Amino acid sequence: MKKILLIEDEVSIAELQRDYLEINDYYVDIQHTGDGGLQQGLQGNYDLIILDIMLPGVNGFDICKQIRAVKNIPILLVSAKKEDIDKVRGLGLGADDYITKPFSPSELVARVKAHLARYERLAGSQAITNTIFVHGISIDKLARKVHISGEEVPFTTKEFDLLVFFVKHPNQVLSKEQLYERIWGLESAADVSTVTVHIRKLREKIERDPAHPKFLETVWGAGYRFNV
Repeated sequence: MKKILLIEDEVSIAELQRDYLEINDYYVDIQHTGDGGLQQGLQGNYDLIILDIMLPGVNGFDICKQIRAVKNIPILLVSAKKEDIDKVRGLGLGADDYITKPFSPSELVARVKAHLARYERLAGSQAITNTIFVHGISIDKLARKVHISGEEVPFTTKEFDLLVFFVKHPNQVLSKEQLYERIWGLESAADVSTVTVHIRKLREKIERDPAHPKFLETVWGAGYRFNV
């Protein structure tokens, strides 16, 4: 059964959409706020996300941008706005579709089926589930290769693992101890200062100006944060 996350602040609309999707054998979770939807979208294992733009807290555009940075699943934006500029912006942030309210629940189900089928076809090559795109960086998890602006850049094993861990935890402050435990575990006798060295090497490869990092930011006294 495919799992769908529905992020919609209007309770009656969300429940109606859920009912139609469940009739068609989809499992549906609902979030009514932008903050809750973003957190669940990043942490949950969903096959598709239906995302309203106007939400309390984080708006749909920002949610789309952050989830798209780390996950390749269908994202369907929903909005009462009919302006082309909003459609262009949403699709430019990585959304797969833009549905204008009001629409029939049967239309929503049809679009969900179409996008899931499309992603399943693409997943046959494993390109979707094994490649991450963020900030002009393409990370192929299977081949363990990194391309930046279309050019392959060599990464050591730990540099690669560290980069993947950061992009899977966007906008979260991660301490040196957390990073060391997750990436190095018990296999190394080095202390956490090795994390600092690898952060510097990562910045030299992914930042335009490593001395003034834009993506991999130091949060003084706390750790590091990968901004998306």
